[in-house]
Amino acid sequence: MARKIPFSVIFATDEDPNFPASELNSHGPTVQGWHSSANSKVNPQEIILKFHHPARVCRIQVLGHQFMIPDRIELWLHNAPKDSPTTPSSQNFEYLGFIALSDNSASQYKSRELQSVTVNPRMGTHMKLRMGAPYSNDLNHAHQVALIGINVLGMESEDEAPGPAGAPETLASICDCLSFSMYVEETICDVVRELEAKKGRAVIEERFEYARKLKLCMSALRSAGERLGRYALAKRQAVTQEDFSTARLRKEQIELYRNAVFGQLEVEKLLEKGGQLPENDLVSPIYISKPILPSPMSLQEVATLLLSDPKEQQHSPKPPHPKSSDAGKQDESYFSPQLSKIGRSPSRNSPTNTGSMRRRNKSAPRNSYEDYEERTLPTLRTSQTNEFLRECQSTVEVEANSRGRFKVMNDREKRQAALPLLVFGTELVELFYSKQFQDREEGLVRLRNILKNPTVIDGTIGPNKVARSSTLLLYRAVRDAVFSVFSQAAETVRALFVDFIPQRISANEVSRCVDRLLPELLAKSGDPSPRIHTLAQHTILSIASCAEVRQQNLVAPALSRPVGSGTHPRLALSRIQMLEQLVLSQGISTDKQSGLTCRSLTECGCSGIHHPSEPVRKVAERVLLQVYRINPRLIRKQLPPDDDITRRNLLYRQLFTEFDKIDKARRNQMLESMRDDAADEEEGAFGESWDMEELKTSLPGMANGDKNGCKDTVQCSFCDWVCGKDGTQLDKHYWKTCPILMKCPQCQCVLEVSAYTHHLINECEAKESYVICKRCTEAVHIELYQLHLLEEYCMELPPGTVRCPLCHENIPENGWKMHFLDAVHYCRGNARRRNGKK
Repeated sequence: MARKIPFSVIFATDEDPNFPASELNSHGPTVQGWHSSANSKVNPQEIILKFHHPARVCRIQVLGHQFMIPDRIELWLHNAPKDSPTTPSSQNFEYLGFIALSDNSASQYKSRELQSVTVNPRMGTHMKLRMGAPYSNDLNHAHQVALIGINVLGMESEDEAPGPAGAPETLASICDCLSFSMYVEETICDVVRELEAKKGRAVIEERFEYARKLKLCMSALRSAGERLGRYALAKRQAVTQEDFSTARLRKEQIELYRNAVFGQLEVEKLLEKGGQLPENDLVSPIYISKPILPSPMSLQEVATLLLSDPKEQQHSPKPPHPKSSDAGKQDESYFSPQLSKIGRSPSRNSPTNTGSMRRRNKSAPRNSYEDYEERTLPTLRTSQTNEFLRECQSTVEVEANSRGRFKVMNDREKRQAALPLLVFGTELVELFYSKQFQDREEGLVRLRNILKNPTVIDGTIGPNKVARSSTLLLYRAVRDAVFSVFSQAAETVRALFVDFIPQRISANEVSRCVDRLLPELLAKSGDPSPRIHTLAQHTILSIASCAEVRQQNLVAPALSRPVGSGTHPRLALSRIQMLEQLVLSQGISTDKQSGLTCRSLTECGCSGIHHPSEPVRKVAERVLLQVYRINPRLIRKQLPPDDDITRRNLLYRQLFTEFDKIDKARRNQMLESMRDDAADEEEGAFGESWDMEELKTSLPGMANGDKNGCKDTVQCSFCDWVCGKDGTQLDKHYWKTCPILMKCPQCQCVLEVSAYTHHLINECEAKESYVICKRCTEAVHIELYQLHLLEEYCMELPPGTVRCPLCHENIPENGWKMHFLDAVHYCRGNARRRNGKK
């Protein structure tokens, strides 16, 4: 596994005295980085690193400056023997490749760019970075280049086997990543490393509850560590300005907050320095869900705490006595003149999520050196001197102010949110309009709790107003650019439609909510980020599953509109994927307004198979196949004729091949069912007892036609078969062998073949499942009707003829007896005629 390789900078072409190259040896929030000297004549600039031990390098991370940016950074590696000189010559380095950096004009030079590249593992002892010419901008007057941090990852031991060629090595610890170590306070990094080691051992020992607690604790410590890192920067700035009173307060603030976080998260107990603790394997109230970090103390509260401590008062120098009525402000001005800017309002007791570094887990292997990560990290303001420290100081002051009160909404925003202000109150609504994404997340959590437990709302406010107010707030949250806010918004939307709306909201209000939110979610479903468009799809499908939404057909018609060739591939793919899921979950409907009819699905699928994007065409084909199983005739009409010319097109060839498979399986199923029915007719004649009186009443003319001719013989009244004097054989003949009779496969009733169609439509117990074919007048099962229309024998009847339901041949209206009894042209579909004797 890849680990951070320690190194030291042993050479730099030049450096700014205030920003030496030795700054690159360590990582942390207080690191300033290396700057080249102003108006340097050296070009290109070079820096050489020496690893403390020979290592196999597999990944390199570089954090650039916000405006002193080289256009490219070349990477060189050297593997020196033990007796080589300290600084190798330029000829001994092996060229790895280069990193192209952005000019950062898109962020107005207020962000830093972190580049992370993966290389094929190779041994080395030295690494050289060669910086290209700086980008020209209005802030870089001295034409300098700079680097804030460099991180080399790999394996120090030469005996460790490298991973597969081209595969990125996994990190042994998250603390080894530059995005973590540069923004999290050093002591927190050390604790997280210990917790990671404990988690690995806990998994091996199958202490899964303990491992879950460690995982949640590390996540919370990262957020707290970033806050402590900002406080450490503010302390360093105070020291630089020789404001030692403020620096002392910052130091106390850091210690108090660190102790509060460790106590809240029970870090000492989780570290188990004295051995295993049984309570760590039990469910703890703190770690039931994501733990809540304590609110940090403001500088005003820290100053008050120090002044109230007798020990601090004893060792602290006493300020001079005031000469005027400003004595009440003496304590505050003694510690820092900047404290007058910090609000005195009490802090809000609410969960705070300050994590700003969320790294996306990229599992796809990188096959080339140029496949590197590009992203920007929020940092510096525009200035020549210590811009990062100044911004962090202002960030802390703004944060301290925001804990006491929210920024007041302007008049336009108040008019927009008039109804939510009336329903939910000012405090909740202002969270949604806050510029801090943590506040917006908190507002969504509060709104979701209200929707899941609506009893907390005043009873005088109707549920329709609550739904409309929630929709107005969620409309704003769904459009948020921060993923964590959008994720909370999507979960709250699901709570609105799954938990709150059912059996509470009127149909018109439900329609209004969907019309407001659905277009924004559809737009998000075409987002380039996979996690965003996947979350948007799940949210839309959750809305569609709501009974009130489904009754009004509010979602499916929007998804089943034809997809134009100009529709963006991601948006088209998301729409058809969601439509396919609705077909699988809700089925194909006959309601013309549902958007899930055969015709609407066919039109959408046919437009999708002509889209330029292949994934869109594949999903559209699956939709058409779903419809073809129900209505093949409609699909065939919408497509070109199935001939050799059409099948030359690969798209249609694949589609028609799938249609042929469905038709073949359907024919085989029908033939198998017909064979089973024929076998049942042959096997069940004598194995069961039958009520002959009921059999006689079911056959017309049988009651009086049992015996014909002379008194000594018994003859069948249908086929004129003579059975001698034994009348019991006649009953078996009716049930088993009479070619003019048959047994209904649905209700087991014995009847004439000529009356079979009429029986299925009007008399049979299963008559609801059969319909009359308007073309050939046969009785056909509803599920097989579309397949029946494709059969060759389904054609118009000539005048004066009828259709035999067994062999599907046209016979004269009075030719039933001859059709079944003729020795040459007998009915080919009659099993009794084939097996019986005349």
